[in-house]
Amino acid sequence: MVAGLRPLTARSAVLSTLLGAHPPRLPARSLVRVGDMFGIAEGTIRVALSRMVAAGDLTQVNGDYQLTRRLRDRQARQDQSRTPSTRPWTGEWEIAVVTAARRSPTERTAFRAAMTELRLAELREGTWLRPANLTTERPALVTEQCTFLTGRPERPGLADELWDLAGWASTARELEAGLDEAADLLSSFMLAAAVLRHFLADPLLPAELLPADWPGPRLRTRYEEFDDRFQKLLRARLEID
Repeated sequence: MVAGLRPLTARSAVLSTLLGAHPPRLPARSLVRVGDMFGIAEGTIRVALSRMVAAGDLTQVNGDYQLTRRLRDRQARQDQSRTPSTRPWTGEWEIAVVTAARRSPTERTAFRAAMTELRLAELREGTWLRPANLTTERPALVTEQCTFLTGRPERPGLADELWDLAGWASTARELEAGLDEAADLLSSFMLAAAVLRHFLADPLLPAELLPADWPGPRLRTRYEEFDDRFQKLLRARLEID
């Protein structure tokens, strides 16, 4: 099994289950069964559900719990990271320069999170960039705070400086090997959550900037095969039609 997989708390078990469900809505009894898989008591799961409703993570509808809009957006990003939407790369980079005069700490935090979700990397304070090969729509909180330019870096190897490509590839290969080793539903659940987190961390660079034998496409293909089997087993365990 892959080393270093994070044990799931009641909240993370519920959240991982709903993020993997389409639509992201399940009855309380199914989420209690998820907790049982991890040895989490029913009462602990129900307390977590109540807290997640109070925190705005979930809404309750006729005994079911579903993700709120903010987390449905996260699910959409997760789904998109499995089958990313790219365009042919011409060699240009998109460059974002912060031009807003004043920003509150809350605005700065939200901005950084949004730029990370757009898979831009920070070259220096207030300057973000990436190859212009994605078709992601930019949210208003980004476009209102910075000006976008296009250009071509003169220094080779910039992608290796901005992203830890070797580290991402190493973990991807370890996760790929784990897909063959997951022997039960519990380990498969934890591995699925780890793979999806790793997809979200993929910078999705054009092939021209990636090392040889980049494992991203192969991991995505293998994961789709794995997920088909895993979801069938999980739905049977949770007694979902």
